[in-house]
Amino acid sequence: MADILVLYYSRYGSTATLARRIADGIEEVDGMVARLRTVPALRSVADESPAQSVPNDGPPYATVDDLRACSGLIFGSPTRFGNMAAPMKAFWDGTGGAWMSGTLAGKPGAVFTSTSSLHGGHESTLLSMLTPLMHHGMLLVGLPFTEAALARTTTGGAPYGAGHIARKQDDTALSDDEKSLARALGRRVAEIARKLAC
Repeated sequence: MADILVLYYSRYGSTATLARRIADGIEEVDGMVARLRTVPALRSVADESPAQSVPNDGPPYATVDDLRACSGLIFGSPTRFGNMAAPMKAFWDGTGGAWMSGTLAGKPGAVFTSTSSLHGGHESTLLSMLTPLMHHGMLLVGLPFTEAALARTTTGGAPYGAGHIARKQDDTALSDDEKSLARALGRRVAEIARKLAC
């Protein structure tokens, strides 16, 4: 079995919901398994409490070993002013060693995001999230318009990656099109990783 790493940060649950649908798509491909991982929230400088070493619930925190072990990677973050959230940026900022050694080079990579409004910057977030994948030498995977849901969606999803438009902070329910596109992205990355392994 080959692992596809589904790495995400989720503040209110929407990005986590997308991650689980992407994992479903990965596991529709024979011989492929989704490995869900998250990153810790950042603490303020004034917070004197020690950083958590493991999350209270959900998947474990990602490590560089997860990057080494994966056959492909799909990462997601909520939109923050048209860019990925700071906790996810902090994770990528700490991957210099993996970049130097080419840990991710030649592996397929894709992105996903959630935002609170239709014009909340989800496409610019997806595009900016592709940049670290390019620097790591990954093969970028998007969603082609052969995915029927991409042409008809009035919610999340773009050629650059899967998405969710939450509209309200606690709206984690994905539309049918968002579910379809998330699963399609997972399948595409898993299929490409399987072909590359042959």
